[in-house]
Parts: sequence; C-alpha cells; structure tokens
Amino acid sequence: MVVLSSVAVAVTGVSVAAGVLGQDAAPPAASADLDALTAARTADVTVATERREVVSRDDRRPEADPAKAAGLDETGPAALTDERKLSDSDPRDIARALLGEFGFSSDQFGCLDSLWTRESGWRWNADNPSSSAYGIPQSLPGSKMASAGADWATNPATQIRWGLGYIQNRYGSPCGAWAHSESHNWY
Repeated sequence: MVVLSSVAVAVTGVSVAAGVLGQDAAPPAASADLDALTAARTADVTVATERREVVSRDDRRPEADPAKAAGLDETGPAALTDERKLSDSDPRDIARALLGEFGFSSDQFGCLDSLWTRESGWRWNADNPSSSAYGIPQSLPGSKMASAGADWATNPATQIRWGLGYIQNRYGSPCGAWAHSESHNWY
C-alpha cells in the first residue's frame, strides 16, 4: 500500500487517492478538487515553515551531566587493556612481536629460535667468559648492543632488537643466519 501525503498532492496538483489507495473510491468533483488542493497547499506551506524553524530539540532534552558530557564518568568499571612491557614477556614472544619491524615474516621465527637456543638458550644474561659474547644474540663484545639502548645488559627486548638488526644487516634473514651457523658453527 502506498500512502501519499498532502505535500505530494500540493506539489503535483493531482489527487491520486482513488487510483492508489483503493479502486472503489469515486473520483471527487472538479470544484471539490480545487478547494481541497488550495487548502492542502496552504496547510503544507505552514507546516513546512514551522518545521524549518525548529533547528534543535535541545530545549526538550534533560540537562546533561557535565562529567558524562566530558567523558569523565568514573562510576563504571575501568576499561581492560593488555599492555605489557616487552621486557616483561618471554624472550621468544618478544622476538615474534619484533620480526615485522625488521621486515621478517613469521616463518623466519623457527630459524631464529634454533639459532638463539644454540647461542644463549634465550637467556638475556648468557655470558661466554672465553669470548666475552653476551646476551640472547651473543653479541661480541656485549657492549655493542648499547647502540640499541642503554639497558642492553638487562633488557631482553633491547638485545633482541639489536640482534635482529645485526642479522638483517649481515645475513639478510634469521634463516640466512641459521644456515651460516650450521655451516660454520658461529654467526
């Protein structure tokens, strides 16, 4: 069923009620159409004008709580986030999270895991007294990792960043470093 408003009648100047709303309705007389059309146009113009003048309904709304309006409502539960320092995570998780920063895909992790398991067992404090290699990537000397951060001696994330940069520059990828380590017993 289609319902036409008096606005449509006023705009088109044609009464279509008999043809659209029902087949049994008789067409109105010509003079009655003219009177109805004139009345509809006048009423619609008045209503349309009144509607345009109402810009906002703010005057009908209850007063807003200023704290809620500012987004500072502290009565509800706090939002939960999972924010952790990378240095607090398992070193393997840190490495997985950082692979992309160096342009490595996740399929490189297996090689990296094998490499650093052999080198340090993923221990941030792994120290080789005979060579002075230190940390997860076994930097030689360990102080080279200071280029990645002042906390290089104790922060696994700093060591892993340095190690991934070293691998990228020297071998192109963790799998390239692992292949070199397999053939030379060092990387």
